[in-house]
Amino acid sequence: MRDETPEQPAPLRSGYTTGSCITATSLAAARLLLGGTVSDAVGIVLPKGREVVMRLEFCRPFADGAEAGTLKDAGDDPDVTHGALVFARVRLRTEPGVAFFAGPGVGTVTKPGLTLPVGEPAINPVPRQMITSHLFSLAIEHGYAGGFEVTACVENGEALALKTMNPRLGILGGLSILGTSGIVRPFSCAAYIASIHQGIDVARANGFTHLAACTGNASEDCMRRHYQLDDTALVEMGDFVGAVLKHLRVAPVAKLSLCGGFGKISKLAAGHMDLHSRHSSIDLPQLAAWAAAIGASAELQQAIVASNTSQQALALAAASGIALGNAVCAHALAFARSIVPAEVDVEVFAIDRQGGIVGYAGAGQ
Repeated sequence: MRDETPEQPAPLRSGYTTGSCITATSLAAARLLLGGTVSDAVGIVLPKGREVVMRLEFCRPFADGAEAGTLKDAGDDPDVTHGALVFARVRLRTEPGVAFFAGPGVGTVTKPGLTLPVGEPAINPVPRQMITSHLFSLAIEHGYAGGFEVTACVENGEALALKTMNPRLGILGGLSILGTSGIVRPFSCAAYIASIHQGIDVARANGFTHLAACTGNASEDCMRRHYQLDDTALVEMGDFVGAVLKHLRVAPVAKLSLCGGFGKISKLAAGHMDLHSRHSSIDLPQLAAWAAAIGASAELQQAIVASNTSQQALALAAASGIALGNAVCAHALAFARSIVPAEVDVEVFAIDRQGGIVGYAGAGQ
């Protein structure tokens, strides 16, 4: 468990990606093989030129090679891999270049649509480039003409991967080795948004033309019941509806169903693409105005503005025969259609806390 955060505000601390961890540990293991040097820390250069030093938990011979490990430090980001032991096992080989393998806790790609082909270890392109560059420099330093086999490993990685979107993306057996900058920036949400894009790409590559983008478990269950969609066609977007809508500009599908709680859909209707409470709030006067447009009395409008929650506003409207859920979905649909390409057929569902549909817009509306 993480330590409690201090009561006094302080700048959030950045951390290192799993790609940086494997780069550092593979370099240390290779250095032991080529120079006999046992390291307790190792310096690497990140993609944008920044030099960092990472502490090692071990650096030792292993079978016919060597291995080194470090504890993943995600800084102040709530990363599932924070504190995990990330390690690399390295063997020398006569062929030049670097061959990559998935060790314990690292997944393998089993579905098309990702940046790596099916059958490859889930070590992303930038980490591969980082590892290759550092090992190539080390080989020159030691006058070594051969190559390397690098096996990436994460202790307990198979269990940790179940907390990520890897299983749905077809990355099985463990985690992915990630990173584009080498740095984890706290609460940047870049990894989550990347997983949304990957989810869309994998679904398209596997022939799914109807996707349902959902804000959470209840909305996923709703879409699963409503359409009997395969899990691959269900995109877990969380609060990042903008990540879905914008990606469809470059990766369109025939049909998109957006589904979320009534409150979140009301934020989308108001033109927000990040539905988290940190970035957008429910606009009760706007709900009242939309209700007025479909016949709400002045008394009902005042009651909606005075509501404690969007769910209360919805209940008040329903009791008066005002289909506020449908109206909100219609505004959300208009906003979504303003972003996605015209060839994408979009529809919007709003649900209550029990997962029941309380609003809909689509099908040519």
